[in-house]
Order: sequence, then C-alpha cells, then structure tokens
Amino acid sequence: MNNSKIILDQTLDKKPKKNKLGDGYLKFQLNQQITAIVAMNYTQEAVIVPVESITSMPNMLPCILGLMNWRSRIIWAIDLPRMLNLESLDNRLRQYNVIVIKVESLLLGLVVQEIKGITKFMPDDIQSPVGQVASSLVPYLRGCVVQQEEILLALDAQAIVHSPIFRSD
Repeated sequence: MNNSKIILDQTLDKKPKKNKLGDGYLKFQLNQQITAIVAMNYTQEAVIVPVESITSMPNMLPCILGLMNWRSRIIWAIDLPRMLNLESLDNRLRQYNVIVIKVESLLLGLVVQEIKGITKFMPDDIQSPVGQVASSLVPYLRGCVVQQEEILLALDAQAIVHSPIFRSD
C-alpha cells in the first residue's frame, strides 16, 4: 500500500471540523434605515406574499397586520419595524417580505422591508447592543454587529416570539 492511500484513509476518518466561517444568519432590511439579521436556526422560510393574502383582524395592536396561510398553517403576520417602535413599512406596498420564524412550536411571520440573503458571523462578532442602539430595542436583540458601513441588529427570535405585547393578560 502506498503512503498517499494511508494519508487519504486517515483524513477520511477524522471528524469534520467546526465551521470556521461562523453561524448562519438571514440578513434583511428592517426599514429604510436599519439592517438586521436573525439566526438561521430559527428561520423557516423567507417568502414574498401579496398584501391581500394577509387577513386583518379587528381590535389588534397596530403592529399585528393579521393572519396568513403558510404551508397550510395559519400564522400571525407582524409589522416587525412597528413592533420595535421604528418607522413602519410603507402602507402602499403591493406585497410583503415575510420571514417565518419558529421558536419551540410557535410560528410567526415577520414582515420586513427587504430580504437581503444569508450571511455568516462568528459568535465573537456579535457585540453588546447597549450604547449602540436605542434602549427600547435592547430586549429584542442578541447584540449587534458593527461593520465599516453599518451596524447590523442581531435580533433575538425568542424574545420577539415571547414579547409581552402579544400577551393578553
């Protein structure tokens, strides 16, 4: 047996190394001014739906756009910028960009300005948001990523789904 065969066999037996590129995040434009990311492990799908496919419900908070059908399941569609007390989406839109997130068994459709794609960051890249952003945003953030041209808000999907604004008590 030649040496290259032995080396090849040894490398095949090794366990795959931890991803050195970082964790996956879905990057999106929250509103005109703010770019954000959410961890891919909470992201089910990013879809574009016509405005008419979301049924508004009476007596709901302004950030709750209504109910939508996603893969034969009925889920809430939330105007995420408005929920975070930011400038809300343009109400003249013909379609919504929706990020469907899942936390435990709870599904929620987060309506955002624009979906930008997937990016990766190392856990160390996410810094404390305190002092970087408005204090009202901090409870909904895992942190922020400071880049040369912008600050990306790293949203906390669990904090959004379990937000006190969705409780009726």
